[in-house]
Amino acid sequence: MKNFLALYLVAGLTLSLSQPIHSQGNPEANKLAREGSQAYKDQDWDRAISLLKRAFDLDHKYAPNLVAAYEQRAFAEANDQRFQDAILDLEAALKISPREARIYEQRAAVEVKINDYDKAVADYSEAIKLNPNEVRNYLYRGYIYELKGDVNNSMADTDKVLKIQPNNQQALARKQRLQKKQQSQAPPPGPVQNPSAPVPPKKP
Repeated sequence: MKNFLALYLVAGLTLSLSQPIHSQGNPEANKLAREGSQAYKDQDWDRAISLLKRAFDLDHKYAPNLVAAYEQRAFAEANDQRFQDAILDLEAALKISPREARIYEQRAAVEVKINDYDKAVADYSEAIKLNPNEVRNYLYRGYIYELKGDVNNSMADTDKVLKIQPNNQQALARKQRLQKKQQSQAPPPGPVQNPSAPVPPKKP
């Protein structure tokens, strides 16, 4: 859980241009998309995005290709510790494809690297709305809550993980930690007071 970019980097490596280049449709868009696809394969992300954006403007069927290029450039930027640039590219990807849980997840991972925990929580929450059975997002959000000292919300996410995967070792370990914190934060036991008990009369 310490390296929030680990999953993000793996996701970046496995992305590919998902929309094949067809000869049908707008010929100029097809030509631009083919050139953008080649730039993508060459890992020339700036050229790939420029060409695919022009192809997308002419034919929206190339939206997945442009999104993939934005994600790959963001991956490269994050790997180079250019985190703000990576966030901007992921924001651009979300404008085109706002219902991709993966992109929110990737942006949250970058936000954690710059300690912007509130935004990371918001992005993991959005990813959870779009993909409520994905355990890793509860794990990551629960970890951020734990870092922030929000034991109750961290416990809620941990319990959600254990409901989906009862033997998840990360969740089980976190639950033990959180229970210890809850015990240490509990107020010390004091004298039992009964507010309904009669008040003894004062001595004359």
